[in-house]
Parts: sequence; C-alpha cells; structure tokens
Amino acid sequence: MRPLTEEETRVVFEKLAKYIGENLQLLVDRPDGTYCFRLHSDLVYYVSEKIMKLAANISGDKLVSLGTCFGKFTKTHKFRLHVTALDYLAPYAKGFVVAAKSTQDCRKVDPMAIVVFLQADIGEYVRHEETLT
Repeated sequence: MRPLTEEETRVVFEKLAKYIGENLQLLVDRPDGTYCFRLHSDLVYYVSEKIMKLAANISGDKLVSLGTCFGKFTKTHKFRLHVTALDYLAPYAKGFVVAAKSTQDCRKVDPMAIVVFLQADIGEYVRHEETLT
C-alpha cells in the first residue's frame, strides 16, 4: 500500500469534486481524525491515519485491503468510483432539483407534454396507503 502520486491524486480529486465540489476538504480533514487515500493493486482506499500506522507492520503481499475502497484505476488510467464510496460521499454531495407539474396541471396538459412523477421513499407510500388513488 502506497500513497498516491501527484497525477493519481489529481485524477481522484477531479472525480470526487464532480460529486461533492468544495466539500472535498471536509472528506480529508474530518473532526474524528485525518484520513488519506492509499493505492493497493490499482484500488484506491480511504483510510484513517491511525489505522494506516497500525497496518504498517503487515507486509504488502499479505495485506488484502485496508479502510474503504473508493474506486479503482482502469488500464487507461481513468478512475472509477465504487459503490462502497457512497456512504462517505452522500453527506457532502450536491443536491439535485426535480421539476414537476402539479396534479391539476397534469390532468389538463396535451398528450405530448412531459410529466414528472413524485419521487418518494417506500415509507411514504406505506404511511399514506389509504389516501392514495
């Protein structure tokens, strides 16, 4: 397990900045300690410095993984995020906007109009199951 090179760090941070923007600094300097990115067999891991120092006693060929896998580098040296990174990126992620027409407007539109539906969790459906038509 080794630190990322300058080029690898730039590629990883550019990818993360697309999703969390300026909050990238909050991902590294957290209130519960300092975290860093490490590379191990083309996989990028997000790990606490405390845990990284403890794992220094393990040889590289015996080490399987350390921390949370954020993604990997492809053969063309592009960085791909893994689904395991979502729990760490979600609190800092940029929000998204949904444009929708009201129910009354949807009933009056022509057949070629675009209508966006309500995005809700399954809990909302269960809570209002009796009133839904």
